[in-house]
Amino acid sequence: MPVRLPPLGAAALAFLCVSAAPLAAQQATAAPSPDTTAANAVPPETTSVTQHVITLDGHLIHYTATAGNLLVRNDSGQAIGSFFYVAYTEDGADVQKRPVTFLYNGGPGSSTIWLHMGSVAPVRVSSVDAAPTPPAPYRVEDNPYSLIDKSDLVFVDAMATGFSRIVGKGTGKDFFGVDPDVRSFADFITRYITVNNRWNSPKFLFGESYGTTRSAGLSQALDDRGIPLNGIVLVSSFLNAFNDFSGPQRSLDLPYELFLPTMAATAWYHDKLSPKPADLAAFMDRMRAFALGPYQQALDKGSRLSAAERDSMAGALANLTGVSKQYWIESDLRMRPDHFEKELLRGESRTVARLDARYEGIDVDNAGESPEYDAANVAVNGPFTSAFNYYLANSLGYHSDRTYLTTNYGVVGASWDDHHHGADMLDVAEDLRQAMSRNPYLKVFSANGYFDFACPFFVTEYVLNHMGLDSSLVNNITVANYQSGHMIYLHTQALAQLKHDLAAFYDSTLKR
Repeated sequence: MPVRLPPLGAAALAFLCVSAAPLAAQQATAAPSPDTTAANAVPPETTSVTQHVITLDGHLIHYTATAGNLLVRNDSGQAIGSFFYVAYTEDGADVQKRPVTFLYNGGPGSSTIWLHMGSVAPVRVSSVDAAPTPPAPYRVEDNPYSLIDKSDLVFVDAMATGFSRIVGKGTGKDFFGVDPDVRSFADFITRYITVNNRWNSPKFLFGESYGTTRSAGLSQALDDRGIPLNGIVLVSSFLNAFNDFSGPQRSLDLPYELFLPTMAATAWYHDKLSPKPADLAAFMDRMRAFALGPYQQALDKGSRLSAAERDSMAGALANLTGVSKQYWIESDLRMRPDHFEKELLRGESRTVARLDARYEGIDVDNAGESPEYDAANVAVNGPFTSAFNYYLANSLGYHSDRTYLTTNYGVVGASWDDHHHGADMLDVAEDLRQAMSRNPYLKVFSANGYFDFACPFFVTEYVLNHMGLDSSLVNNITVANYQSGHMIYLHTQALAQLKHDLAAFYDSTLKR
């Protein structure tokens, strides 16, 4: 849903500006595209424009919502893709001072419906926290935690998701891969700032999950185009393959060590620790030290770890994670996250979710090794999909005879090329390091959830600390962790804190 990632075992106007009319009517009045072919017609660039108002912290903000598409082209000038986006821009603002932020989810193969309808847009879907939301009717409400008071917001759907689609001479190879994805998003951003006169606006990127991979790549790619960034927001980062448990290697223990604090945080949330630490953040400080201290030292010994040392470490791990000492011994002190997700609540016939371990699932097979489904994933799919489609047609005036693809993992994921600059192992932290080194004003805000097994917070911290950044630039990175999961904004209290932190980040980044 919001994330694919390697499974565990790995959004001035467009050329034709038409106000709030059905898309079919807009296209009927648009001039035929010179790129149109019988096999794969190129649509015109169209928009649906509506006016709105929101009150944030006692201040009335009038803004324009623009839902539409922009074309990207190949080196020969032929249209190859149509990106769908929804932009929220403050009315009457000076575009030379007003920031613009480009937001997207990841997957690869996910639309941006999740960030759009859950996080910092002027509207938000009302959903139940850490539990399934009852069926329709759903509510789309003004979002008191929107960033529209700090920046214009452009939510972009990746190619072959949402209403974005390959057109004309385009093929999957133009979009489905680390490098093609970065190039196509750079093309979209370049096109957007050209059409909308935003070249001199402060610019931010805001990506979630694989969207952080994209942002890191874009930081360098945009800089190469003469578009240096002011700031980057990384939500639930995936910057390299430390998250990948597709084939644990006995000679590589670091992933087990970096996932351990998330296991302990999950046990803390589900009251499986006795005594339960009062302060989660302080507990996580202890877990960081333990994971890269005694635990790492024990695993480093490998087969030379004595029976007494193994028994002692298994007992310590049991006390810290809520999973039995025997299970840790049988796991050779190395527990895969999917096994933990199944084991923690096994006695209650429940599982914990990968994306957000606060959510509980129910499996038919209580004796299995891994959860049958991700309870957090399932909980948000219906409310977000139904509410967004209604909002799109009734509030934004955008209509289409195409199905909005919330996810398209089968097509995108199956064709994805993980190679980056020819390397076999995905690692975009170096792109980010180069961009920050070349542009020492670039600031990065990393937001993470304590209960996220897809992109654990300690993995992110480790990667950021080991990217080789010059010491003079280290303070350009701010890291904040929240009592939530992969989609931090699903927990309202976490979203409130995130908005507070982001407001401070934007203010400090733009201060001269």
